[in-house]
Formats: sequence, C-alpha cells, structure tokens
Amino acid sequence: MKAMIFAAGYGKRLKPLTDKKPKALIEVAGKPMLHWVVEKLVNNGFKQIIINVHHHSAMMKDAIKSLPFVAEFIISDEQDCLLDTGGGLLKARQFLEGSEPFLLHNVDVISNVNLKELFSLHKQQGGIATLATSKRKSSRYFLWHKNKLAGWINTNSNKKILVQKTDVPLEKKAFSGIQVVSPKIFDHIKDKGKFSINKVYLDIAKEKNIFSFDHDPKYWFDLGNVEKIKDAENLITKNHNIFVQ
Repeated sequence: MKAMIFAAGYGKRLKPLTDKKPKALIEVAGKPMLHWVVEKLVNNGFKQIIINVHHHSAMMKDAIKSLPFVAEFIISDEQDCLLDTGGGLLKARQFLEGSEPFLLHNVDVISNVNLKELFSLHKQQGGIATLATSKRKSSRYFLWHKNKLAGWINTNSNKKILVQKTDVPLEKKAFSGIQVVSPKIFDHIKDKGKFSINKVYLDIAKEKNIFSFDHDPKYWFDLGNVEKIKDAENLITKNHNIFVQ
C-alpha cells in the first residue's frame, strides 16, 4: 500500500522552534512528528511512503534517509516552491498513480484513527476520496449530507461554499488531515502550481462522491502550536500505543 505524508510546510505557528528545523522534526513526547506518523503507517502495512519537503529541505532529506523503519521512502522535492496540499499531491502524481487507493496524512496530526477501517470504507463506498472527520470545535468545517461532501464554511467569516444549492440541512464536521484517495482524482484536478486539496474536493464533489469517515476526536491532535503539543503529550504518556496502531 502507498501513502503520502504532507511534511513540507513552514510550521509558522511553531516559531521559533521551526526557525532552525522543519516542523516534521519537532519532537512530541520524545520523538519527531514524522516518526509518529511513519510508525503508524508502517504498522498498518504501508510499504511505500512518499514525503514532500521544502522548509529546511536538506535536513528533512537526511532525516528521511535515516528513518528506522522498514519501508521504501520516496522524497517529493518542493525545494523550489512550496505547493500546498493540492499542488504537493499533483507533484507526487507519478508515485501515486495506479489501480489502488492511497493514503494522505498531515505530518502534524497524530491520532488513533483506524486506518484499516478507513481504507475498507473507502473501497466499499467507491468514492473519489474518503476523509476522516469528527464533530469537534473548529472555525472551518466541511458540510455533509448523508456523509457526502456538500460544502464548506468558515464560521468566523461566515464564508460558505456550497457544492449545489440546497435547502436540506447540512452537517458540520471538521476535517482531520487524514484521507484515502482514488488515483482517479488526478483526472479531475484542473489547478496547477500552489493550491489546497480542500478546493479540489469541493470541485470534484459537484460531480463525484466524496465521503466522510467519522472518528472520536478525543484521540486526535493537531500539533500546530506548542500548547497543542503539550495537550497531546499529556495523553500520549498514558496511551502511547494507540497512536501508532
């Protein structure tokens, strides 16, 4: 199975920690974020893992080459231009094309999301993508109707994007930065350069199905700032294994 880890970002919310090292190598409970994600992927049977790099790219390349896990690691080099999640996915297309779905995972997310169940549901439903989601507090939500993507909303600015006009009540669920994707997605990406994968999903949902996979938000952490890292560490020390299974 194939997976891609989005690890190229600047980690601006983690400054000054990220002034001298990439976000992916910031330690959480004694080991880098990258190690947490890779360990979970390897334990779930992923044999080929693509990792994109940009910020402190040389340091990242060295760290990837020395990862203590049994898998094939491929570097998608964005040193010249940081491409965001959508552009990063498109750049790595040559490694991800084929007949089987692949996993995308943000490097600054750790969780107990059951990746096997996520894959199984994706194959069962047959959509272009299946996104891990939860009902947690956020300012930005995808909007869903019967677990099919129907829109997006920013509750701070009240900006809303609807896939189609509808009077049907829509459910707000926050995206968790983990998703299973069909290679068919590449047939639907029209953007080039730097762009968000969220935009891609909203564009595709006008014609094809994008599904949600609900999980417990209690064991999900966005490690985007120091406070969130501390929150995660408090729980990790008591429940280490559930974050790498």
